[in-house]
Amino acid sequence: MTSPPTLTAEPAPLASSGALLASHRAILCHFDSYSTALVFAHWPDGSLLWPGPLPEGATPAEVDGASPADAEAVRQAAVARLGLPDDEVVVHSPRFIEHVRAADGSVVRVHLLRFTTPDAPKPLLAAHGAVFKPLPQLRGAAAVELGLLREVFNLIIGGGGRHG
Repeated sequence: MTSPPTLTAEPAPLASSGALLASHRAILCHFDSYSTALVFAHWPDGSLLWPGPLPEGATPAEVDGASPADAEAVRQAAVARLGLPDDEVVVHSPRFIEHVRAADGSVVRVHLLRFTTPDAPKPLLAAHGAVFKPLPQLRGAAAVELGLLREVFNLIIGGGGRHG
């Protein structure tokens, strides 16, 4: 299994992470290549995305203009705000940038962050009220968020999806 490519673009400064996170979300996942277990962070508010759920009425959208550097900035914000070890969280695929459009017309970009540890770092996320769960245990979550996780599943397990 090869490592994801390293980003060379400069990310947005962390000082602006509040503004950055208003229009960006992240899926945090862990894939165990030995057991092929893929698990996702499930947050206490019921969302599958960090730092919070998508805006009310959000629907998938096709939008141009997202930068892979945004994913690295979101990764850095997650590391800083959640106290994650910098070397244990990677942008899984800089090409994985999904867009959703909120009812008010604003656009939110969703990025994929993956833990590289041998086991899912359950205690790290438990400190923030989150738990790791496999996709089948996430039924009942917001349909748009589940659709995003299905795309991640296809990308990581199936080696395909739109971003493979």
